[in-house]
Amino acid sequence: MNPDASLIIALVERWRPETSTFHLPFGEITITLEDVVTLSGLAIDGDAVVVDMSDEEWSAICLRLLGRVPADLSGGVGVVRIVWLRDEFSHLPENASQEVIEQFARAYALSLMGGVLFPDRSGSMVHLQSTLHISHTGTSLVGDLGGWVALLQFWAWERFPHLAPRHSETRAQNSEDASPRGLRWLSANSRQYGDQLFQYKLWFDAMDTVV
Repeated sequence: MNPDASLIIALVERWRPETSTFHLPFGEITITLEDVVTLSGLAIDGDAVVVDMSDEEWSAICLRLLGRVPADLSGGVGVVRIVWLRDEFSHLPENASQEVIEQFARAYALSLMGGVLFPDRSGSMVHLQSTLHISHTGTSLVGDLGGWVALLQFWAWERFPHLAPRHSETRAQNSEDASPRGLRWLSANSRQYGDQLFQYKLWFDAMDTVV
């Protein structure tokens, strides 16, 4: 997928985390589970897919992402103590390498997720799975934007057709019933404007309809 950075930024500016919706002139709108199913083909019901991992696997993951492993890593479940994160990653060394900087950033984000954003009942532990999520949701589109950018872009093109590439530019130009619908946009090229971000902002400010 060719990401449209200007479109994504214009949407992010209208996102309200308090309500998990985009605020537009005609009201609020958000991506629904139906959108996820229709655009991606992913199932939203049925049994969850889970994988059991051994002590050694979680230790290896911890070492790869953080550069060190706590002595009391809860093997088999991949849980670390928040106090360990804060003790071990409280001071970034001078002239730290890019790898070390990334390890400290992961540890900081992990402690925030476990201690502030999504604390469990203990309030003192956090699962390494959160760090895996941080590592796999990054995008080169915007340095500090994480998440499934493709879904957001496909959703915007479906809901606001005048923002989307022309169908003749898509791989599935003759397949309106492509399943999942996101396949229609995989090779689409974003439209090019002089100041794309400014143009998108104008369109969103004046928008009064949605599909």
